[in-house]
Amino acid sequence: MNRVSGLIYGFISYAIFFATFLYAIGFVGNIFVPKGIDSIPNVPMAQALLINLGLLGIFAIQHSVMARPFFKRWITKWIPQSMERSTYTLVSSIALIALFAFWEPMGGLVWNIESPVGIALMYGGFAFGWGLVLVSTFLINHFDLFGLRQVWLNFRNKPYTEVEFKLPYAYQIVRHPMYVGWFFAFWCIPTMTIAHLAFAIATSAYILIAIQLEERDLMDAHPEYREYRNRVSMIVPFIRKRIGKNDLTDAVGSEA
Repeated sequence: MNRVSGLIYGFISYAIFFATFLYAIGFVGNIFVPKGIDSIPNVPMAQALLINLGLLGIFAIQHSVMARPFFKRWITKWIPQSMERSTYTLVSSIALIALFAFWEPMGGLVWNIESPVGIALMYGGFAFGWGLVLVSTFLINHFDLFGLRQVWLNFRNKPYTEVEFKLPYAYQIVRHPMYVGWFFAFWCIPTMTIAHLAFAIATSAYILIAIQLEERDLMDAHPEYREYRNRVSMIVPFIRKRIGKNDLTDAVGSEA
């Protein structure tokens, strides 16, 4: 019965995540949703900015803290290990839903592209970004990343095994194609408002910080990641590091 409830929990968590992901596309792009990032402002800009930065800060803290090994060790004292990733997925989705619900539009125009070609290019980059994010998850292991593999193996009474370290094609170009996708998704917009700019700057800064935390964990879990890190650029394609053999062990703090 516990395995069945764990499986149901995992699938519900995933369904909430996927619905949230789809809503996020509409929210950021101001399409198909009742309230987008640039809906009609309701409060003064300074107040809206503080609220929005607070919401983004809550999401960033939750997203980073719950992904750290120390937190995983702590939370699995209270819930089955097979449900840990699903719980992370669910709480991340709840944090995003709160952001969508309490976000305060701010108005103000930073740029507005009127050329049909420019608009098409921006929306093309926007679509490319969201597509790259989703495809990148499947290139590694989509179902493990969002907790379905863990609850499924537990349901079948099979032990969990770590996903093998592998480098699909996109990961041979940059180490973080998923984050490259986020940059496209957040910045490629034909009409940039102050609210959208604040969102894009804050999320971009968080991504750059999160990469450092994530890569520390990856080097601990996968010793071969250190060499990969020194061979492949972080987010800008086709930039290679030139280092000597003696530099390999000292390259933790260096970035392409």
